[in-house]
Amino acid sequence: MTIYVDARTLKIWLSDGDEIALIDVREHGQYGEGHLFFAVPLAYSVFELGLAALVPNPGVRIVLYDSGDGVAERAAGRAEALGYRSACVLEGGAAAWRRAGHRLFSGVNVPSKTLAELVEGERHTPHISAEKLMAMRAAGEKLMIVDGRPFSEFHRMNIPGGVCCPNGELALRIDSIAPDPSTTIIVNCAGRTRSIVGAQTLIDLGIANPVFALENGTQGWSLSGLELEKGASRRYRELAEPAEIDVRRARARTLAESRGARFLEEDEVAASVRDETRTTYLIDIRTEEEYSTDGSPHFTHVPGGQLIQATDQWVGVKGARIVLADNELIRAPVVAAWLRQLGHEADVFAGRIGEVGEAIFKRSSTPAPTPQLPKIVAAELQTLISQDTVHIIDLRPSMVYREEHIASAIWSIRPRLSLLADNPPAKVVLVADRPDIAELCAIDLGEIGIEDISVLEGGMAAWREAGFPVVATPKLPADAECIDFLFFTHRRHLGDPAHSRQYLAWELGLIDQLDEQERASFKIVPAPAP
Repeated sequence: MTIYVDARTLKIWLSDGDEIALIDVREHGQYGEGHLFFAVPLAYSVFELGLAALVPNPGVRIVLYDSGDGVAERAAGRAEALGYRSACVLEGGAAAWRRAGHRLFSGVNVPSKTLAELVEGERHTPHISAEKLMAMRAAGEKLMIVDGRPFSEFHRMNIPGGVCCPNGELALRIDSIAPDPSTTIIVNCAGRTRSIVGAQTLIDLGIANPVFALENGTQGWSLSGLELEKGASRRYRELAEPAEIDVRRARARTLAESRGARFLEEDEVAASVRDETRTTYLIDIRTEEEYSTDGSPHFTHVPGGQLIQATDQWVGVKGARIVLADNELIRAPVVAAWLRQLGHEADVFAGRIGEVGEAIFKRSSTPAPTPQLPKIVAAELQTLISQDTVHIIDLRPSMVYREEHIASAIWSIRPRLSLLADNPPAKVVLVADRPDIAELCAIDLGEIGIEDISVLEGGMAAWREAGFPVVATPKLPADAECIDFLFFTHRRHLGDPAHSRQYLAWELGLIDQLDEQERASFKIVPAPAP
Protein backbone atom coordinates (compact mmCIF):
# COMPACT_ATOMS: atom_id res chain seq x y z
CA MET A 1 0.00 0.00 0.00
CA THR A 2 1.37 3.42 -0.98
CA ILE A 3 2.13 5.80 1.89
CA TYR A 4 1.62 9.49 1.08
CA VAL A 5 3.10 12.63 2.57
CA ASP A 6 1.72 16.12 2.00
CA ALA A 7 3.76 19.17 0.99
CA ARG A 8 3.63 20.73 4.46
CA THR A 9 5.06 17.63 6.12
CA LEU A 10 7.73 17.20 3.46
CA LYS A 11 8.86 20.80 3.97
CA ILE A 12 9.39 20.03 7.66
CA TRP A 13 11.21 16.78 6.93
CA LEU A 14 13.69 18.55 4.65
CA SER A 15 15.24 20.38 7.59
CA ASP A 16 14.55 18.11 10.57
CA GLY A 17 18.15 16.85 10.69
CA ASP A 18 17.44 13.25 9.68
CA GLU A 19 18.59 11.75 6.41
CA ILE A 20 16.14 11.95 3.52
CA ALA A 21 16.23 11.10 -0.18
CA LEU A 22 13.88 13.28 -2.19
CA ILE A 23 13.68 11.74 -5.65
CA ASP A 24 12.05 13.18 -8.76
CA VAL A 25 11.04 10.16 -10.84
CA ARG A 26 9.94 12.17 -13.86
CA GLU A 27 11.97 12.14 -17.05
CA HIS A 28 14.86 14.52 -17.75
CA GLY A 29 12.81 17.12 -19.62
CA GLN A 30 10.11 17.25 -16.99
CA TYR A 31 12.63 17.53 -14.16
CA GLY A 32 14.52 20.33 -15.92
CA GLU A 33 11.39 22.37 -16.48
CA GLY A 34 10.65 22.62 -12.77
CA HIS A 35 11.56 20.59 -9.67
CA LEU A 36 11.90 20.86 -5.90
CA PHE A 37 15.16 22.47 -4.81
CA PHE A 38 16.45 19.49 -2.79
CA ALA A 39 15.26 16.87 -5.28
CA VAL A 40 17.65 14.53 -7.05
CA PRO A 41 16.68 13.18 -10.48
CA LEU A 42 16.19 9.47 -11.05
CA ALA A 43 13.82 8.97 -13.97
CA TYR A 44 11.37 6.09 -13.78
CA SER A 45 12.73 4.85 -17.11
CA VAL A 46 15.96 3.81 -15.32
CA PHE A 47 14.73 3.75 -11.72
CA GLU A 48 15.83 0.29 -10.60
CA LEU A 49 19.14 0.63 -12.42
CA GLY A 50 20.19 3.75 -10.51
CA LEU A 51 18.56 3.50 -7.09
CA ALA A 52 21.22 1.45 -5.30
CA ALA A 53 24.03 3.86 -6.22
CA LEU A 54 22.02 6.99 -5.54
CA VAL A 55 20.47 5.70 -2.30
CA PRO A 56 22.76 2.92 -0.98
CA ASN A 57 21.05 2.51 2.40
CA PRO A 58 17.72 0.63 2.03
CA GLY A 59 16.58 1.89 5.42
CA VAL A 60 16.75 5.59 4.62
CA ARG A 61 13.62 7.72 4.41
CA ILE A 62 12.66 8.22 0.74
CA VAL A 63 10.08 10.57 -0.77
CA LEU A 64 9.25 10.09 -4.45
CA TYR A 65 7.29 12.53 -6.57
CA ASP A 66 5.99 12.89 -10.10
CA SER A 67 3.52 15.05 -12.02
CA GLY A 68 0.58 13.58 -10.12
CA ASP A 69 0.14 10.90 -12.80
CA GLY A 70 0.78 7.73 -10.81
CA VAL A 71 4.41 7.21 -11.85
CA ALA A 72 5.71 7.82 -8.32
CA GLU A 73 3.39 5.13 -6.96
CA ARG A 74 4.83 2.66 -9.46
CA ALA A 75 8.35 3.70 -8.49
CA ALA A 76 7.51 3.22 -4.81
CA GLY A 77 6.48 -0.35 -5.57
CA ARG A 78 9.75 -0.95 -7.42
CA ALA A 79 11.72 0.45 -4.46
CA GLU A 80 9.87 -1.82 -2.04
CA ALA A 81 10.65 -4.82 -4.24
CA LEU A 82 14.33 -3.91 -4.01
CA GLY A 83 14.22 -3.91 -0.21
CA TYR A 84 13.72 -0.22 0.54
CA ARG A 85 11.64 -0.02 3.70
CA SER A 86 10.65 3.63 4.03
CA ALA A 87 9.54 4.89 0.63
CA CYS A 88 6.54 7.18 0.34
CA VAL A 89 5.02 9.49 -2.27
CA LEU A 90 4.45 13.25 -2.27
CA GLU A 91 0.70 13.53 -2.56
CA GLY A 92 -0.22 15.44 -5.71
CA GLY A 93 3.35 15.59 -6.98
CA ALA A 94 5.17 18.71 -8.13
CA ALA A 95 1.92 20.59 -8.75
CA ALA A 96 0.85 20.11 -5.12
CA TRP A 97 4.20 21.49 -3.97
CA ARG A 98 3.60 24.64 -6.02
CA ARG A 99 0.01 24.94 -4.78
CA ALA A 100 1.36 24.85 -1.22
CA GLY A 101 3.23 28.07 -2.00
CA HIS A 102 6.67 26.59 -2.66
CA ARG A 103 8.82 27.24 -5.70
CA LEU A 104 9.82 24.84 -8.45
CA PHE A 105 13.28 25.42 -9.93
CA SER A 106 14.06 25.06 -13.61
CA GLY A 107 17.38 23.75 -14.92
CA VAL A 108 19.66 21.01 -13.62
CA ASN A 109 22.30 20.76 -10.86
CA VAL A 110 20.63 23.75 -9.23
CA PRO A 111 22.21 23.50 -5.73
CA SER A 112 25.72 23.35 -7.19
CA LYS A 113 25.11 26.31 -9.47
CA THR A 114 23.53 28.25 -6.63
CA LEU A 115 26.61 27.53 -4.51
CA ALA A 116 28.84 29.31 -7.02
CA GLU A 117 26.59 32.38 -7.13
CA LEU A 118 26.49 32.55 -3.32
CA VAL A 119 30.27 32.20 -3.09
CA GLU A 120 30.87 34.93 -5.65
CA GLY A 121 28.55 37.25 -3.73
CA GLU A 122 30.09 36.47 -0.35
CA ARG A 123 33.75 36.16 -1.36
CA HIS A 124 33.73 38.75 -4.16
CA THR A 125 35.51 36.37 -6.51
CA PRO A 126 37.44 38.57 -8.99
CA HIS A 127 36.20 38.32 -12.55
CA ILE A 128 37.31 39.65 -15.89
CA SER A 129 35.34 40.29 -19.06
CA ALA A 130 36.20 38.89 -22.47
CA GLU A 131 37.01 42.40 -23.69
CA LYS A 132 39.39 43.05 -20.79
CA LEU A 133 41.11 39.72 -21.38
CA MET A 134 41.65 40.59 -25.04
CA ALA A 135 43.11 43.96 -24.01
CA MET A 136 45.54 42.26 -21.61
CA ARG A 137 46.62 39.93 -24.39
CA ALA A 138 47.13 42.84 -26.76
CA ALA A 139 49.29 44.55 -24.13
CA GLY A 140 51.52 41.47 -23.88
CA GLU A 141 50.73 40.69 -20.25
CA LYS A 142 51.69 37.26 -18.93
CA LEU A 143 48.48 35.20 -18.91
CA MET A 144 47.42 31.60 -18.47
CA ILE A 145 43.84 30.65 -19.38
CA VAL A 146 42.81 27.51 -17.51
CA ASP A 147 39.62 25.73 -18.58
CA GLY A 148 38.02 24.06 -15.57
CA ARG A 149 35.82 21.67 -17.55
CA PRO A 150 36.42 18.01 -18.49
CA PHE A 151 38.57 17.45 -21.58
CA SER A 152 35.60 16.41 -23.72
CA GLU A 153 33.95 19.80 -23.22
CA PHE A 154 37.24 21.65 -23.70
CA HIS A 155 37.99 19.78 -26.92
CA ARG A 156 34.57 20.71 -28.33
CA MET A 157 35.18 24.43 -27.93
CA ASN A 158 37.41 26.61 -25.75
CA ILE A 159 38.88 30.06 -25.27
CA PRO A 160 41.79 30.35 -27.76
CA GLY A 161 45.08 29.47 -26.10
CA GLY A 162 43.48 27.91 -23.04
CA VAL A 163 44.73 24.79 -21.28
CA CYS A 164 42.37 22.12 -19.96
CA CYS A 165 42.67 21.44 -16.23
CA PRO A 166 39.37 20.33 -14.65
CA ASN A 167 38.64 22.08 -11.37
CA GLY A 168 39.16 18.93 -9.34
CA GLU A 169 42.78 18.80 -10.55
CA LEU A 170 43.71 22.42 -9.87
CA ALA A 171 45.12 21.98 -6.38
CA LEU A 172 47.50 19.29 -7.60
CA ARG A 173 48.56 20.75 -10.94
CA ILE A 174 48.30 24.54 -11.00
CA ASP A 175 51.93 25.08 -9.93
CA SER A 176 53.09 23.07 -12.93
CA ILE A 177 50.72 24.87 -15.31
CA ALA A 178 51.67 28.37 -14.13
CA PRO A 179 55.02 28.13 -12.30
CA ASP A 180 55.70 31.88 -12.54
CA PRO A 181 53.82 33.63 -9.71
CA SER A 182 53.63 36.81 -11.76
CA THR A 183 51.46 35.10 -14.41
CA THR A 184 47.80 36.08 -14.23
CA ILE A 185 45.53 33.03 -14.20
CA ILE A 186 42.05 33.23 -15.74
CA VAL A 187 39.73 30.29 -15.09
CA ASN A 188 36.85 29.67 -17.47
CA CYS A 189 34.04 27.23 -18.12
CA ALA A 190 31.05 27.35 -20.46
CA GLY A 191 29.09 29.71 -18.24
CA ARG A 192 29.61 30.87 -14.66
CA THR A 193 29.72 28.03 -12.12
CA ARG A 194 33.03 26.32 -12.81
CA SER A 195 34.74 29.63 -13.59
CA ILE A 196 33.83 30.90 -10.14
CA VAL A 197 34.61 27.62 -8.35
CA GLY A 198 37.98 27.23 -10.10
CA ALA A 199 39.11 30.79 -9.48
CA GLN A 200 37.98 30.77 -5.85
CA THR A 201 39.72 27.42 -5.30
CA LEU A 202 43.06 28.92 -6.29
CA ILE A 203 42.44 32.01 -4.17
CA ASP A 204 41.46 29.91 -1.14
CA LEU A 205 44.59 27.81 -1.56
CA GLY A 206 46.63 31.00 -1.29
CA ILE A 207 48.61 30.77 -4.52
CA ALA A 208 50.68 33.87 -5.29
CA ASN A 209 49.35 34.47 -8.82
CA PRO A 210 46.65 37.02 -9.60
CA VAL A 211 43.49 34.97 -10.30
CA PHE A 212 40.26 35.86 -12.10
CA ALA A 213 37.14 34.06 -13.27
CA LEU A 214 36.27 34.71 -16.90
CA GLU A 215 32.90 36.42 -16.77
CA ASN A 216 30.25 34.12 -18.32
CA GLY A 217 32.85 31.72 -19.74
CA THR A 218 32.79 30.62 -23.36
CA GLN A 219 29.24 31.92 -23.72
CA GLY A 220 30.35 35.39 -22.66
CA TRP A 221 33.26 35.13 -25.09
CA SER A 222 30.91 34.34 -27.99
CA LEU A 223 28.41 37.00 -26.96
CA SER A 224 31.25 39.52 -27.19
CA GLY A 225 31.65 38.61 -30.85
CA LEU A 226 34.86 36.62 -30.35
CA GLU A 227 35.65 33.28 -31.96
CA LEU A 228 36.12 30.10 -29.97
CA GLU A 229 38.82 27.55 -30.72
CA LYS A 230 37.61 24.04 -31.57
CA GLY A 231 39.38 20.69 -31.40
CA ALA A 232 42.18 21.81 -29.08
CA SER A 233 44.05 19.13 -27.12
CA ARG A 234 46.16 21.16 -24.67
CA ARG A 235 45.87 19.85 -21.15
CA TYR A 236 47.76 19.68 -17.89
CA ARG A 237 50.93 17.61 -17.84
CA GLU A 238 50.99 14.30 -16.04
CA LEU A 239 52.92 14.48 -12.80
CA ALA A 240 55.65 12.34 -11.36
CA GLU A 241 56.26 13.07 -7.68
CA PRO A 242 57.05 16.80 -7.64
CA ALA A 243 59.37 18.22 -5.03
CA GLU A 244 56.64 20.62 -3.95
CA ILE A 245 54.12 17.88 -3.18
CA ASP A 246 54.33 18.46 0.57
CA VAL A 247 53.60 22.16 0.11
CA ARG A 248 50.54 21.37 -1.98
CA ARG A 249 49.36 18.77 0.51
CA ALA A 250 49.74 21.15 3.45
CA ARG A 251 47.79 23.98 1.88
CA ALA A 252 45.00 21.60 0.78
CA ARG A 253 44.73 20.18 4.29
CA THR A 254 44.62 23.65 5.81
CA LEU A 255 41.77 24.59 3.48
CA ALA A 256 39.80 21.41 4.15
CA GLU A 257 40.13 21.64 7.92
CA SER A 258 39.11 25.31 7.87
CA ARG A 259 35.81 24.13 6.34
CA GLY A 260 35.32 21.38 8.94
CA ALA A 261 36.45 18.36 6.92
CA ARG A 262 38.09 15.48 8.80
CA PHE A 263 40.81 13.06 7.68
CA LEU A 264 39.63 9.52 8.40
CA GLU A 265 41.67 6.36 8.77
CA GLU A 266 40.52 3.09 7.24
CA ASP A 267 38.88 1.77 10.40
CA GLU A 268 36.86 4.96 10.78
CA VAL A 269 35.62 4.79 7.19
CA ALA A 270 34.79 1.10 7.57
CA ALA A 271 32.76 1.86 10.70
CA SER A 272 30.80 4.46 8.75
CA VAL A 273 30.03 2.00 5.99
CA ARG A 274 28.85 -0.65 8.47
CA ASP A 275 26.63 1.83 10.35
CA GLU A 276 23.16 0.90 9.09
CA THR A 277 21.60 3.98 10.67
CA ARG A 278 23.48 6.29 8.30
CA THR A 279 24.26 6.57 4.60
CA THR A 280 27.91 6.77 3.55
CA TYR A 281 29.19 7.47 0.03
CA LEU A 282 32.77 6.49 -0.85
CA ILE A 283 33.96 8.49 -3.87
CA ASP A 284 37.27 8.35 -5.74
CA ILE A 285 37.70 11.84 -7.22
CA ARG A 286 40.82 11.19 -9.31
CA THR A 287 41.06 11.05 -13.10
CA GLU A 288 39.57 8.21 -15.12
CA GLU A 289 43.07 7.02 -15.98
CA GLU A 290 44.06 6.77 -12.32
CA TYR A 291 40.83 5.05 -11.33
CA SER A 292 41.20 2.45 -14.08
CA THR A 293 44.71 1.68 -12.83
CA ASP A 294 44.09 1.01 -9.13
CA GLY A 295 40.53 2.04 -8.31
CA SER A 296 38.68 0.17 -5.58
CA PRO A 297 35.27 -1.39 -6.31
CA HIS A 298 34.10 0.04 -3.00
CA PHE A 299 34.56 3.60 -4.23
CA THR A 300 32.40 5.21 -6.90
CA HIS A 301 34.46 7.13 -9.43
CA VAL A 302 33.49 10.77 -10.00
CA PRO A 303 36.08 13.36 -11.11
CA GLY A 304 36.28 15.96 -8.36
CA GLY A 305 35.35 18.98 -10.45
CA GLN A 306 32.23 17.30 -11.76
CA LEU A 307 31.24 16.16 -8.28
CA ILE A 308 31.15 19.80 -7.19
CA GLN A 309 29.38 20.81 -10.41
CA ALA A 310 26.68 18.13 -10.27
CA THR A 311 26.61 16.65 -6.77
CA ASP A 312 22.96 15.63 -7.08
CA GLN A 313 23.82 13.12 -9.80
CA TRP A 314 25.75 10.95 -7.34
CA VAL A 315 24.63 11.88 -3.82
CA GLY A 316 20.96 11.13 -3.39
CA VAL A 317 20.57 11.41 0.38
CA LYS A 318 20.38 14.79 2.10
CA GLY A 319 22.31 14.57 5.38
CA ALA A 320 24.48 11.62 4.35
CA ARG A 321 28.21 11.23 4.94
CA ILE A 322 30.60 11.55 1.99
CA VAL A 323 34.17 10.22 2.12
CA LEU A 324 36.48 11.34 -0.68
CA ALA A 325 39.73 9.71 -1.76
CA ASP A 326 42.64 10.60 -4.06
CA ASN A 327 45.83 8.95 -2.63
CA GLU A 328 48.06 12.05 -2.43
CA LEU A 329 45.67 14.02 -0.14
CA ILE A 330 45.64 17.16 -2.25
CA ARG A 331 42.60 16.98 -4.50
CA ALA A 332 40.15 15.23 -2.14
CA PRO A 333 40.59 17.80 0.66
CA VAL A 334 39.78 20.66 -1.71
CA VAL A 335 36.69 18.92 -3.06
CA ALA A 336 35.60 18.14 0.51
CA ALA A 337 35.95 21.83 1.37
CA TRP A 338 33.54 22.71 -1.45
CA LEU A 339 31.02 20.00 -0.55
CA ARG A 340 31.05 21.25 3.04
CA GLN A 341 29.97 24.68 1.78
CA LEU A 342 27.26 22.95 -0.22
CA GLY A 343 25.96 21.64 3.09
CA HIS A 344 27.25 18.06 2.97
CA GLU A 345 29.15 16.17 5.66
CA ALA A 346 32.22 15.58 3.50
CA ASP A 347 35.47 14.11 4.81
CA VAL A 348 38.72 12.68 3.38
CA PHE A 349 40.01 9.12 3.37
CA ALA A 350 43.56 9.35 4.73
CA GLY A 351 44.69 6.03 3.26
CA ARG A 352 45.56 4.82 -0.22
CA ILE A 353 42.74 3.56 -2.41
CA GLY A 354 44.64 0.59 -3.80
CA GLU A 355 45.25 -0.71 -0.26
CA VAL A 356 41.64 -0.70 0.93
CA GLY A 357 40.74 -3.89 2.78
CA GLU A 358 38.23 -5.97 0.84
CA ALA A 359 36.48 -7.55 3.82
CA ILE A 360 36.27 -4.37 5.87
CA PHE A 361 34.48 -2.38 3.17
CA LYS A 362 32.31 -5.16 1.79
CA ARG A 363 28.82 -3.91 1.01
CA SER A 364 25.89 -5.78 -0.47
CA SER A 365 23.71 -4.48 -3.27
CA THR A 366 20.45 -5.82 -4.65
CA PRO A 367 20.36 -6.18 -8.42
CA ALA A 368 17.27 -5.01 -10.22
CA PRO A 369 15.06 -8.04 -11.03
CA THR A 370 14.48 -7.91 -14.76
CA PRO A 371 13.17 -10.50 -17.21
CA GLN A 372 15.46 -11.99 -19.84
CA LEU A 373 13.80 -11.02 -23.11
CA PRO A 374 13.90 -13.25 -26.18
CA LYS A 375 15.68 -11.65 -29.14
CA ILE A 376 14.37 -11.27 -32.64
CA VAL A 377 16.63 -10.65 -35.64
CA ALA A 378 15.99 -7.89 -38.15
CA ALA A 379 14.87 -10.20 -40.97
CA GLU A 380 12.31 -11.88 -38.74
CA LEU A 381 10.96 -8.54 -37.59
CA GLN A 382 10.64 -7.40 -41.20
CA THR A 383 8.52 -10.50 -41.92
CA LEU A 384 6.23 -9.74 -38.99
CA ILE A 385 5.87 -6.16 -40.20
CA SER A 386 4.86 -7.34 -43.67
CA GLN A 387 2.25 -9.61 -42.05
CA ASP A 388 1.01 -6.77 -39.84
CA THR A 389 1.26 -8.99 -36.77
CA VAL A 390 3.53 -6.97 -34.49
CA HIS A 391 3.49 -3.77 -32.42
CA ILE A 392 6.93 -2.10 -32.42
CA ILE A 393 7.88 0.24 -29.58
CA ASP A 394 11.03 2.34 -29.99
CA LEU A 395 12.49 3.14 -26.55
CA ARG A 396 15.45 5.23 -27.69
CA PRO A 397 15.65 8.95 -26.87
CA SER A 398 12.94 10.99 -28.56
CA MET A 399 15.41 13.14 -30.50
CA VAL A 400 17.15 10.02 -31.83
CA TYR A 401 13.77 8.58 -32.87
CA ARG A 402 13.01 11.77 -34.78
CA GLU A 403 16.21 11.34 -36.79
CA GLU A 404 15.46 7.78 -37.89
CA HIS A 405 13.29 4.81 -36.94
CA ILE A 406 11.41 1.87 -38.37
CA ALA A 407 8.38 3.25 -40.19
CA SER A 408 5.78 1.30 -38.23
CA ALA A 409 7.45 1.82 -34.83
CA ILE A 410 5.87 4.13 -32.30
CA TRP A 411 8.02 6.07 -29.85
CA SER A 412 7.44 5.58 -26.16
CA ILE A 413 9.18 5.75 -22.84
CA ARG A 414 8.58 3.66 -19.75
CA PRO A 415 6.17 5.97 -17.88
CA ARG A 416 3.94 6.18 -20.97
CA LEU A 417 3.61 2.44 -21.52
CA SER A 418 0.57 2.32 -19.25
CA LEU A 419 -1.35 4.08 -22.05
CA LEU A 420 -1.48 0.71 -23.80
CA ALA A 421 -3.51 -0.81 -20.98
CA ASP A 422 -6.91 -0.08 -22.58
CA ASN A 423 -6.02 -1.99 -25.75
CA PRO A 424 -2.90 -4.09 -25.17
CA PRO A 425 -1.34 -5.55 -28.33
CA ALA A 426 -0.79 -9.28 -28.55
CA LYS A 427 2.84 -9.17 -29.68
CA VAL A 428 5.39 -6.44 -28.93
CA VAL A 429 8.94 -5.98 -30.19
CA LEU A 430 11.08 -3.40 -28.37
CA VAL A 431 13.82 -1.35 -30.04
CA ALA A 432 16.40 -0.07 -27.57
CA ASP A 433 20.01 1.09 -27.35
CA ARG A 434 20.33 -0.63 -23.98
CA PRO A 435 18.96 -4.11 -23.23
CA ASP A 436 18.46 -3.23 -19.56
CA ILE A 437 16.09 -0.38 -20.50
CA ALA A 438 14.03 -2.81 -22.57
CA GLU A 439 13.96 -5.29 -19.69
CA LEU A 440 12.56 -2.68 -17.30
CA CYS A 441 9.89 -1.74 -19.83
CA ALA A 442 8.97 -5.40 -20.17
CA ILE A 443 8.06 -5.43 -16.47
CA ASP A 444 5.49 -2.69 -17.01
CA LEU A 445 4.18 -4.24 -20.21
CA GLY A 446 3.76 -7.56 -18.46
CA GLU A 447 1.75 -5.92 -15.69
CA ILE A 448 -0.82 -4.66 -18.20
CA GLY A 449 -1.26 -8.13 -19.64
CA ILE A 450 1.19 -8.27 -22.55
CA GLU A 451 2.99 -11.61 -22.55
CA ASP A 452 4.64 -11.88 -25.98
CA ILE A 453 7.54 -9.40 -25.68
CA SER A 454 10.88 -9.55 -27.47
CA VAL A 455 13.70 -7.16 -28.30
CA LEU A 456 15.35 -6.40 -31.65
CA GLU A 457 18.77 -8.01 -31.51
CA GLY A 458 21.48 -5.45 -32.24
CA GLY A 459 18.98 -2.59 -32.18
CA MET A 460 18.77 -0.06 -34.98
CA ALA A 461 22.37 -0.72 -35.99
CA ALA A 462 21.43 -4.28 -36.93
CA TRP A 463 18.33 -3.06 -38.75
CA ARG A 464 20.38 -0.67 -40.87
CA GLU A 465 23.08 -3.26 -41.54
CA ALA A 466 20.39 -5.62 -42.85
CA GLY A 467 19.47 -2.94 -45.40
CA PHE A 468 15.91 -2.38 -44.21
CA PRO A 469 14.39 1.10 -44.61
CA VAL A 470 14.17 3.82 -41.98
CA VAL A 471 12.20 7.05 -41.86
CA ALA A 472 12.71 10.44 -40.20
CA THR A 473 9.97 12.43 -38.46
CA PRO A 474 11.51 15.76 -37.38
CA LYS A 475 8.30 16.90 -35.65
CA LEU A 476 7.21 13.57 -34.18
CA PRO A 477 6.91 12.89 -31.38
CA ALA A 478 5.62 16.37 -30.69
CA ASP A 479 7.65 18.55 -28.35
CA ALA A 480 5.08 18.16 -25.58
CA GLU A 481 5.54 14.38 -25.68
CA CYS A 482 9.36 14.53 -25.53
CA ILE A 483 9.49 14.33 -21.76
CA ASP A 484 13.03 12.93 -21.89
CA PHE A 485 14.48 16.02 -23.58
CA LEU A 486 15.25 19.36 -21.92
CA PHE A 487 14.52 22.12 -24.43
CA PHE A 488 15.47 24.65 -21.73
CA THR A 489 19.20 24.32 -22.40
CA HIS A 490 19.29 22.86 -25.91
CA ARG A 491 19.64 25.96 -28.05
CA ARG A 492 22.42 27.52 -26.00
CA HIS A 493 24.52 24.43 -26.76
CA LEU A 494 23.97 25.22 -30.43
CA GLY A 495 25.39 28.71 -29.93
CA ASP A 496 22.08 30.59 -30.01
CA PRO A 497 22.86 34.06 -28.53
CA ALA A 498 19.38 34.69 -27.16
CA HIS A 499 19.30 31.36 -25.35
CA SER A 500 22.84 31.90 -24.03
CA ARG A 501 21.74 35.22 -22.52
CA GLN A 502 18.65 33.56 -21.09
CA TYR A 503 20.76 30.81 -19.51
CA LEU A 504 23.25 33.24 -17.96
CA ALA A 505 20.37 35.29 -16.57
CA TRP A 506 18.94 32.09 -15.09
CA GLU A 507 22.22 31.38 -13.26
CA LEU A 508 22.40 34.94 -11.95
CA GLY A 509 18.81 34.77 -10.74
CA LEU A 510 19.05 31.57 -8.71
CA ILE A 511 19.84 33.21 -5.38
CA ASP A 512 16.74 35.40 -5.46
CA GLN A 513 14.53 32.32 -5.78
CA LEU A 514 15.70 30.70 -2.54
CA ASP A 515 13.51 30.62 0.54
CA GLU A 516 14.96 30.73 4.04
CA GLN A 517 15.20 26.95 4.38
CA GLU A 518 16.98 26.51 1.06
CA ARG A 519 19.41 29.34 1.74
CA ALA A 520 20.23 27.96 5.19
CA SER A 521 21.35 24.64 3.73
CA PHE A 522 24.54 26.27 2.40
CA LYS A 523 27.53 26.87 4.67
CA ILE A 524 29.36 29.61 2.82
CA VAL A 525 32.57 30.70 4.49
CA PRO A 526 32.60 34.49 4.92
CA ALA A 527 35.23 36.61 3.27
CA PRO A 528 38.24 37.24 5.51
CA ALA A 529 38.35 40.57 7.26
CA PRO A 530 40.33 43.23 5.35
